Amino acid sequence: MAGNFTLTFKPADGTSQVSAMAPALRSFDLFPTRIWQAGLPASPLHLQAWTTAVLTLRAAHPQPAGRTNRQGWNSEDMSILEQAVFAPLRQAIHAGCAAALGEMGVRGVPFALQSWINLHDRGGFNFLHVHEGCLLSGCFYLSVPTGSGKLVFRDPRPGVIHGYVKGAVPNGYSDIRLAPETGLLVLFPCWMEHFVEPHESDEPRISISFNAVTA
Repeated sequence: MAGNFTLTFKPADGTSQVSAMAPALRSFDLFPTRIWQAGLPASPLHLQAWTTAVLTLRAAHPQPAGRTNRQGWNSEDMSILEQAVFAPLRQAIHAGCAAALGEMGVRGVPFALQSWINLHDRGGFNFLHVHEGCLLSGCFYLSVPTGSGKLVFRDPRPGVIHGYVKGAVPNGYSDIRLAPETGLLVLFPCWMEHFVEPHESDEPRISISFNAVTA
């Protein structure tokens, strides 16, 4: 709150009153956690071609890989972006990861992209997890129908859940819910716990997830 105000204290013995100015506090935000977002200007033709490629892959290999995905499908293939049809998307994601890693102080380190498809049918979700042991993680949203489950980031401070203050305020506990959109690219630290809320549409929600890993 701006400005000064005076507090008056009365000692327990009642002998006198003491006036004191409230201290001028300086705030310091410790342990900042940064994520990045960008809307990639993919053309409708690109989006259609990528969606068709994903559905073709699912039809050819219908058994889901499992991992954290439930009631949907994810690819066993962890190099999806290396396929020729995804070349423009791979280039954009690689450039975005390089820029984000630069902000993190990681420069000049060769890296490659692990990448896989994450698809949800109605009721599908991903349970809480991290992408351990990589430089950076992220996802690109290829198809986001109305009712798509949100991406939820868990507050990374382990002790904050025990505090009195709740909500998106200083020193409060609050998970962050990100509403996906078609064409949205999201990057985040690999150690950030996250999950995906249940999908509420008969049209599948499709994203391509990835990790930047040392080459």
